[in-house]
Amino acid sequence: MFELSGIGIFTVFAAGLISFLSPCVLPLVPGYLSFIAGKTLTEINAETDFRSTTRAFYLSLLFVSGFSIVFILLGASASAVGRLLLSYRYEANIVGGIVIIIFGIFMTGLVRVSWFQRDVRYHGAIKGARSLSAFGLGLAFAFGWTPCIGPILGAILTISAVSTAGFNGIALLSIYSMGLAVPFLLAAVFTGAYLNRAHTLRRIGRPLQIAAGIVMVVMGIAMVTGYLTTFSYWLLKTFPVLSIIG
Repeated sequence: MFELSGIGIFTVFAAGLISFLSPCVLPLVPGYLSFIAGKTLTEINAETDFRSTTRAFYLSLLFVSGFSIVFILLGASASAVGRLLLSYRYEANIVGGIVIIIFGIFMTGLVRVSWFQRDVRYHGAIKGARSLSAFGLGLAFAFGWTPCIGPILGAILTISAVSTAGFNGIALLSIYSMGLAVPFLLAAVFTGAYLNRAHTLRRIGRPLQIAAGIVMVVMGIAMVTGYLTTFSYWLLKTFPVLSIIG
């Protein structure tokens, strides 16, 4: 039903980027940078040598590996559920489409669900600038901030569950994790540039979320009506550049 075509790869990767710009993920980035480096932001900005930059990138890789593992496992679970629903593919598409429409409406801000505006945080004495700490923080991020990025993540998991391809869940969540990981890695390597543009990123985050919500609603309607493939071909015809992505 949902193949990993260029449009699919682009959409899911973009969803990861938009998740980074969500109101409860973006504000935690300065703290993440400080924790990863084990120093204040002022001290990080003062260190621009190759060694410190390489160290920051290495620890950031461990951080994004932590949350990627959790998300990919969720994708594998969704694929397993999808295999159980093979006999009810038509009904699953309708239910899945309705779920994605609901998520999309929430993303636009027309309806607010307090549960999706919460996060769970652990305040412990874990020292930063260490490999194990960076990886553990990534795991904690995946579990603690999942409610916040729930609409986008939930929509991708729903698509995975109703997909005809057995490994779509793993593939989709891998691409989503890459989209979410890239901004974290860039922020760690170019900390000064990120801090100078943080306000601009906050400003564009909300419009992007609204646009993503509208796309999710349209995709959900297409799933319910059975026109998802037709919708994908229309996008490729309208925006030919998408055909060379992925």
